[in-house]
Amino acid sequence: MKIPIRKKLFLLIGMVFTVCIILLSIYTIHDNNRIITVQETISINSLPEEFDGFTILQITDLHERKFGDHQEKLLEAINSVDYDAIVFTGDLLDDPKSTNYEPVYTLLEGIDNKEIAFFVPGNTDPESYILGSDYPKEKDDFVKGLEERGVQLLDSVQTVKRDDAALYFTYFENSIRTKVDQGRSKIKIGPKQQQLLQKLSTLNTLTDSDVLIALNHYPIPDAKIDDLKADEKYTFHNYDLIMAGHYHGGQIRLPIIGALFVPDPYYPWGGLFPPQDRVKGLWNYQRVQQYVSTGLGSSDAIFFLKFRFLNPPEINMLTLRSQK
Repeated sequence: MKIPIRKKLFLLIGMVFTVCIILLSIYTIHDNNRIITVQETISINSLPEEFDGFTILQITDLHERKFGDHQEKLLEAINSVDYDAIVFTGDLLDDPKSTNYEPVYTLLEGIDNKEIAFFVPGNTDPESYILGSDYPKEKDDFVKGLEERGVQLLDSVQTVKRDDAALYFTYFENSIRTKVDQGRSKIKIGPKQQQLLQKLSTLNTLTDSDVLIALNHYPIPDAKIDDLKADEKYTFHNYDLIMAGHYHGGQIRLPIIGALFVPDPYYPWGGLFPPQDRVKGLWNYQRVQQYVSTGLGSSDAIFFLKFRFLNPPEINMLTLRSQK
């Protein structure tokens, strides 16, 4: 029996559609398992000559992902580049209550250069020494494991020195809380918080010529910067650079359109159709430079879309340069 032309056309369209879906699925699986290294130059006006060319490798949002049985693909990407400092900006685990530390610990144990290595927590990591908490906390077992493997929890201020020059690293979430006042607040300030406040007081002595780099998991939207500067309870310091993650570059990206969603209440509709120049990479607002990595893993902010689309996992190499 002769098949009608219309039915043949429908069958052909169906076959083409099926082949396209299969090919797109294969590419997406491949894309989710490769790693790219993104290079960025950060110009800093007050950068001392001794730190011109200083490099920072950023690792973020691993979410317990494995790149090879023993993280060999990720380790190859990390150990194949030269850097002066390595920073981890949160969400290494997939849930604050997770005890699946092996993907993270295996990674850290295989990294060659941890001479300068800092970690700040994300929303899926255990909370660590957040100022304003109503009780003093000891370090979580996960954080202790990080430090045993050569990565230091950055909860206050750390100084990197070269000759007489210095570079300051701080944890953004704690640095803005230096005005926590036990006399005005109902929050109990324990010994650990008092100790952190004392360390953070170093930030109040910095001058415009000092270079301050803040690490944070969450990016700081323009409106939040405005709010923090206007609120007398907080101190917004002269940050030369803020480094963050969390957005995953939108995780699901479409050609031309870009990111469909980032989890941030400061944007309309909870982050649906966010401003594309604030989703990833480098931007500047009120002379504050901010760099946001798309990171490595995937989240379940939208539960049925826990994968990346047209958005390969990345690590980021930032090179500091003196602004001329």
